[in-house]
Amino acid sequence: MRRVMGERSYSQFCPVAMAAELLCTRWTILILRELLAGSTRFNELRRGVPRMSPALLSQRLKELESAGIVCRVASRTDPGIHEYALTDAGAELGPLVEAFGRWGQRWVRSELSLQRLDGTLLMWDMRRNLMLSPLTGQRQVIQFQYPEQPDEERLWWLIVDEDGPPDLCLIDPGFDVDLYVVTDLRTMTAVWMGVETVREAVSQGRVMLIGDAGLAGTMQDWLGLSPFARGEPAPAAPSLPNPVPALD
Repeated sequence: MRRVMGERSYSQFCPVAMAAELLCTRWTILILRELLAGSTRFNELRRGVPRMSPALLSQRLKELESAGIVCRVASRTDPGIHEYALTDAGAELGPLVEAFGRWGQRWVRSELSLQRLDGTLLMWDMRRNLMLSPLTGQRQVIQFQYPEQPDEERLWWLIVDEDGPPDLCLIDPGFDVDLYVVTDLRTMTAVWMGVETVREAVSQGRVMLIGDAGLAGTMQDWLGLSPFARGEPAPAAPSLPNPVPALD
């Protein structure tokens, strides 16, 4: 594996230092998260890191490719199109990235996490983890409304069809909507991260479900949770080591 970031070298032989030179640059761990979650194309990766510039994403991918962590492969479905894939070295980082997420879910206070809302990431994350199947070939459409958000991020459509994976749209696809979910972005993020349940948010009037009663009643089941929301919560307060007695 080549070192490609000499200008940021720690100048230490320690494997931790050498790994950090490759992995601890800004956005790199999040790109790996997206690749591990199944994103393979540039635009898919962009949707998972919407605040990252395309130029910087391209640069990071080239660095990961040069380091032997990522490779480009020909698409199996679209001739002439290349996709990104993890090499064996990259795939081996899966448990490390998952451990980052579990640690963050367990130890970073939820109120701090919920100050960093990102509607694009939330909807993209929910779309790829959706556990809803079309009913006997019938398309199902769920519209999410976030009234407090800017116009361009206020309405989202999740479309479940038997022709392929669920689709996510910011522009009205023109289909009849089976279920409207009206809430605020903070509440939906809290539900997705397992901080509260759909039932709790509905009972408190912070989520309104309008439409198909079956979809509304099973929303917690088909929505699921963030992959990182299933870990054990941290203790109420981290335990501190016993202080060393002062010397006279």
